[in-house]
Amino acid sequence: MSDITFGWITQMVARGESRMDTLLDDNRAFIERLGSAFNTLWFDDHFHKDNAPILESWTALTYLAASYPQYHFGTSVLAAGFRGPGLLAKMSAALQLLSGGRLILGIGAGWMGSEYQAYGYPFPPARERLDQLEELAQVLKLMWRGSPVTFAGEHYQLKEAECEPLPDPPPQLLIGGGGEKRTLQIVARHADWMNVTFHTPEQYARKLEVLREHCEREGSEYESITKSAWVYIYLTEQGEAAAPISGDRYVLAGNPDQVAGALEEFRRAGAQHLMLRFVDFPRMDGLDLFLKEVAPRF
Repeated sequence: MSDITFGWITQMVARGESRMDTLLDDNRAFIERLGSAFNTLWFDDHFHKDNAPILESWTALTYLAASYPQYHFGTSVLAAGFRGPGLLAKMSAALQLLSGGRLILGIGAGWMGSEYQAYGYPFPPARERLDQLEELAQVLKLMWRGSPVTFAGEHYQLKEAECEPLPDPPPQLLIGGGGEKRTLQIVARHADWMNVTFHTPEQYARKLEVLREHCEREGSEYESITKSAWVYIYLTEQGEAAAPISGDRYVLAGNPDQVAGALEEFRRAGAQHLMLRFVDFPRMDGLDLFLKEVAPRF
C-alpha cells in the first residue's frame, strides 16, 4: 500500500472573511504555515464565481511558484476550451523550465457554461468537450516531446508548431474528472495523474476500480498513474458539522481521529495524494490542528 502526501488548494475567490485586499496575504500566510507536511499547491480555473472577485489561475500560479520554490504547483484543472492547445503547451513548457521542473499541468473538459458564454467561448455538449479534452492531451504530449508538431484533429489543428526549448523533463499531465465511461478512459490513455473532486472514500474507491478496468482495456499501466483526490476538510477539536457548501459537496468534517480515519480510508482505496481545502480559511484553526494531530499519523 502506497504512502500518501498532501497538497493545499489555494483560495482564489475573495469571499467570507477573505477580502480582495487581503486575499494574497491570506494565501501567503497559509502557505508559510504548511511546512514540510505538504508538497504541492493547487489552483482551480474559474473566471467568475458567486459574484465575488476572483484571481485567474495561471497568473496566480506563476506568481506564487516564483515565491515558493519548495513546492510543486498544479492546476486542478484548466478547462480545455479556455486556452488553445498550442499556446498552453508553450506556456507550460516555459513555466516548467523557469520553475525548475515543478509543474503538474491539470486539464479537464470544463463544466460551467456561464463562464464560456460570458467570455465568448462556445460551450458545446459534453461529448464534444470530452473530445476536445482528449485532443488537448494529445497535443500537449506531442509538443512537450518534439518540435515542430503538426496535428490534424477534429477540433484542433497545428502546422509546424514549435515548442523550443523543449521541457526536460516534460510536465506531468493530470486529467481531472470522474466520468466513468469517457473521462476515466481518457485518463487511462493519456494521464500521469488522475483527480476527482468531492467524493467520499467509498465513491473514490469505485472510481479507481473503473480506472483500473479502462487501463486493462487500453493496455496502459494503472500503477504508473498517480491517484489524487480533492477533499474539503472541516477539522475541529469537537468534530462539529460543517456548514453546507454549494452543490451539496462532500465535506470531510470531524475531530482529528475522525478526519485521520477518513484519510486512511482514502489511502486504503488507493489514493496517493490528497489536495485539501480547509473550509475555515483564512482562519488557521483547522490547519494548525491538522499539522499537530493528523499529518504526523501519515
